[in-house]
Amino acid sequence: MSSGSPQSGRSVLTRGLAVLGVAIREEPRVFAVAVLASALYGFMTVAAAWVIGAVTDAVVVPAFRTGRADAGALAAALLAITAVGTLKAAGIVGRRLFAGIMQYRLQATYRRRVTRQYLRLPLAWHHKHPTGQLLSNANADVEATWYPIAPLPMATGVLVMLLVAAVSMVVTDLVLAGVGFLVFPAILLINVFYQRRLAPRATRAQQLRAEVSEVAHESFDGGLVIKTLGREAEETARFRERAERLRDANIAVGRIRGMFDPLLDALPNLGILLVLLVGTVRIQSGALGAGELVRVAYLFTLIAFPIRAIGWVLGDLARSVVGWERVTRVLTATGALPYGERSLDGGDKPLRMDVQDVRFRYEPGADVLRDVTFEVTPGRTVAVVGPTGSGKSTLTTLLVRLVDPDSGAVLADGVDLREVRRGGIPEVAAVVPQQTFLFDDTVRGNVTLGLDLPDEAVWEALRLAQADEFVRKLPDGLDTRVGERGMSLSGGQRQRLALARALVRKPRLLILDDATSSVDPTVEARILRGLRDADLPATVVVIAYRKATIALADEVVFIEHGQVSARGTHAELLDRSPGYRNLITAYERAQAERQALET
Repeated sequence: MSSGSPQSGRSVLTRGLAVLGVAIREEPRVFAVAVLASALYGFMTVAAAWVIGAVTDAVVVPAFRTGRADAGALAAALLAITAVGTLKAAGIVGRRLFAGIMQYRLQATYRRRVTRQYLRLPLAWHHKHPTGQLLSNANADVEATWYPIAPLPMATGVLVMLLVAAVSMVVTDLVLAGVGFLVFPAILLINVFYQRRLAPRATRAQQLRAEVSEVAHESFDGGLVIKTLGREAEETARFRERAERLRDANIAVGRIRGMFDPLLDALPNLGILLVLLVGTVRIQSGALGAGELVRVAYLFTLIAFPIRAIGWVLGDLARSVVGWERVTRVLTATGALPYGERSLDGGDKPLRMDVQDVRFRYEPGADVLRDVTFEVTPGRTVAVVGPTGSGKSTLTTLLVRLVDPDSGAVLADGVDLREVRRGGIPEVAAVVPQQTFLFDDTVRGNVTLGLDLPDEAVWEALRLAQADEFVRKLPDGLDTRVGERGMSLSGGQRQRLALARALVRKPRLLILDDATSSVDPTVEARILRGLRDADLPATVVVIAYRKATIALADEVVFIEHGQVSARGTHAELLDRSPGYRNLITAYERAQAERQALET
């Protein structure tokens, strides 16, 4: 998701201003308050120049002439300076407070939007985008997008100060104002040069942030593999290489900023020196008073600050544009599943599932499933069996509509899943996937996942999943925290908790995608028999490998090369399907060898 080729400074400026426009439309009231506070600060800063000039003419200069200061004049000067300073401080507080509120609200809003879009997009889209990159979109890119918001109200509000200061300079002395205004074209040229040089470097740095996040996520996620295979040094080197590239990219950005900032500081100061030189000559000629020169010089120092504030915004626009484009790619991504309005109303009755001529592919020209057709009678248990890569797990995602088929249809109780309303399928179906995921929460929290259920229902689900015994032995029972990804539990225990999580919802369709592969065969047999004897209102689809598991199913669907090769009972397929017989024999042989090695 790189942002493409480098853009011209003008293009970056135009797009950056468009992003700022989005921010203002999102938070107009907060922005307005922040700008008003900033305008108050700017107006009071200019007022301070007039007060200082008036104090110089009315108090300072007469004091030097007479050798004494008038007490009343000093008191009035003190009161004026205090009043201006107080209002100026109020403007600073309001400006910073509401600018911060605006920035953090925008970040929170867009993090939620990106996350909601992730949930809307189908699994096929997620398969094409690394997890680390998605994390970068939701965090670093959102932050980069709204980074200029902090100085934006100030830069907007102090335009008042810039305008008032410029008018005051013109009113005070037209010649000095003309001298001072010579600095503006130079600042404009520097900004254009800066944007053109910074944009490609900022783009590169933002892309590398995503790459570093990807490598870090893979390293943490694959920690067990890395340690068991002794790949720590190689993985460290891989992360170091990406981190050093990011470091170099950030240094390149910092180098450009390091050139830009001193120039912005130097030009106004050079303008002040020029104003003082010309002003001294005009005082000597009698065309200007000392207080007026002080006022103009001070006003020119004030002009430098709005220019500096605007420079802060312009300096962050390139980074903001890159972040916005990366976030927008997510928000505008197509492929979200459309929903209908129909419901799966069947009370507590098991679902009937029909798969009709389904074809599915992840990549063009590479079919995973082709012309798959079969039905599952309500209340029966069907085992889907096939060699690795035959499309069994893909079929489970189609049965609960995590993805849609490229052609054909999947029906539940005669209703095409594409016509079911949003949330309608999770209300009646539950999947226990091949890869078990547990949250860093309690046993109860992992089983209920936010549902308001009594502990009796939780224990019943644990009993059916053959998990109640080991849960009772845990230090705090249902209140025991299982750790990140449930690492404090064994693989079989994690699988049984995941099964209880599905059973507690009393689904009308239960799909087990090799969900008991880490469970002891005797425990697995008790689980499957328990599910049958419990008279659950569920149709069960099992992705199975073990012969004992398959034999408990009412029917077996054998998938080979992405197609239904045979259907029938386990005994029937052993008799008439050579491919099925060879596969089951291979599974039995492998299991026997594992048991012999363990013994």
